[in-house]
Amino acid sequence: MNRLLWKASREFGLRIATITGGSLRNAIARESFVTAIVPENSDKEFYAWIAEFHTILQEEFSSIEPDLKLEITPTEMPETVFDNATQDHFLNAIYAAPNGVIRMLSDVSEIVETSTNMAIVKSAEDRIEIKFLLRSSIDSAKEDLCNAMTGVFELAGAKIVHEGPYPGWKPDFQSPLLTTMKKVYKGKFGCDPEVKVIHAGLECGIIGDIYKNMDMISFGPTIRYPHSPSEKVNIPSVEKFWVYLTEALKEI
Repeated sequence: MNRLLWKASREFGLRIATITGGSLRNAIARESFVTAIVPENSDKEFYAWIAEFHTILQEEFSSIEPDLKLEITPTEMPETVFDNATQDHFLNAIYAAPNGVIRMLSDVSEIVETSTNMAIVKSAEDRIEIKFLLRSSIDSAKEDLCNAMTGVFELAGAKIVHEGPYPGWKPDFQSPLLTTMKKVYKGKFGCDPEVKVIHAGLECGIIGDIYKNMDMISFGPTIRYPHSPSEKVNIPSVEKFWVYLTEALKEI
């Protein structure tokens, strides 16, 4: 959406009245809605440009967003729009802000170490709120990313607030608990478990930040599409998880 608005503001003099994108800070935004105006004498050209831009996006993201839609409909004239300076600072800051994967783990190169998600962009009468969720298994890397984000939005004249952090939880493949859990799994199910490192905010990081020497692993039933309207759990995996848990507790 920002890509569209940035280009349209320069090619058509588009002015933003309202914007609402995303709903939860721990979820990737599924949609974004904008009310905007363009000069009356350029509306037909603008509609044609939108159709062309839609085709470009569909071709560019066909493999990962096959259902991508860009829709435009007429609306009532809004009472106010962003002033020029605010709109320019807003669009430039979003364009420049780090977003997505920042760095991979050095020891497990196929796993993300540090990332940021632009989760919510929402305008109100007297402000525009832009919320990111920064994640990293290494706290110093997350702090560095936070500094980069601060620099971008300070240049735009924004007020920056840091809150609700998830402490990092660095993988420990030499964990005694992990060794025990692998042995129990193979004994109970007849095969070696697939041990994975994932990139997410997790309670283990919060607990480990308080109890520095606690040995922990994370496991559970199979969940698909978490933090979305499509979230679901594989029911048979819940029983397997419970059996595995009770067997593991006997060995600890």
